[in-house]
Amino acid sequence: MSFSLSDVRHAAHDLWPLSGAEDWDAPGLVSGDLAREVSSIHLAVDVVADTVEEAVLAGADLLLAHHPLLLRGVTSVAEDGYKGALLARLIRADCALLTAHTNADIVAGGVSDTFATRLGLLNLRPIVAGATSAVGLGRVGQLAEPITLGRLAHRLSNLLPATASGVRVSGDYGGMVSTISLCGGAGDSLLRERAVLESDVYITSDLRHHPASEAREQAIVSGGTPALIDVSHWASEWLWLDAAAERLRSVLPGVNVTVSELNTDPWNFVVMH
Repeated sequence: MSFSLSDVRHAAHDLWPLSGAEDWDAPGLVSGDLAREVSSIHLAVDVVADTVEEAVLAGADLLLAHHPLLLRGVTSVAEDGYKGALLARLIRADCALLTAHTNADIVAGGVSDTFATRLGLLNLRPIVAGATSAVGLGRVGQLAEPITLGRLAHRLSNLLPATASGVRVSGDYGGMVSTISLCGGAGDSLLRERAVLESDVYITSDLRHHPASEAREQAIVSGGTPALIDVSHWASEWLWLDAAAERLRSVLPGVNVTVSELNTDPWNFVVMH
């Protein structure tokens, strides 16, 4: 069975409907001939030089990425800028580019759902509900058995690919936790949501000083929870790629779907005293 890029785009939008994207987002097809046959798809979190080169050298017909290359408006795709250079590299190699961003964050089997499932959380529900009980921002659930915050941090360290930033924790190492809320990618916008406030710990990425400090100070007044765990943005979303690949294989039988193992976290090393 063969599929055109148009077929693949349709399948992707069925799996991750564009209607679920945030207003500020820009997912969807970026480049490619809709009539061209697609026999191989390469998945990555980021559209960067390394993942583009990996897709091209693998002979992929489509690079499907989580983060949009053209999220912010551009007025030029000249090749003296990295976005223009990457697009030109893909176009010359006949490799289309499609992204699934916030529309892939919210669905069942999406970014946060996959993260929560891989962590072993049960009775999952969104932090902020969407159109149905299975769709929405973030996830909250329970561990099968309570564990210490420190042990949870180690579990995350073993689950996620290694990065320079590691796993950062604000809370009592020996404190017991059971109810966990999380948001793959940047999630400090959810810090004041009821489901987060009622959790023992909130896991997300890109926590800034002031929102994190304010959340922890309020937690002290409110009984000590939620603790906060900050993990790599790239690592928390990379877990979704395998799940996305499996879903694509199921709806596009015969298409070769591969997942990038490249670490595209922007930080290379950390120096500690």
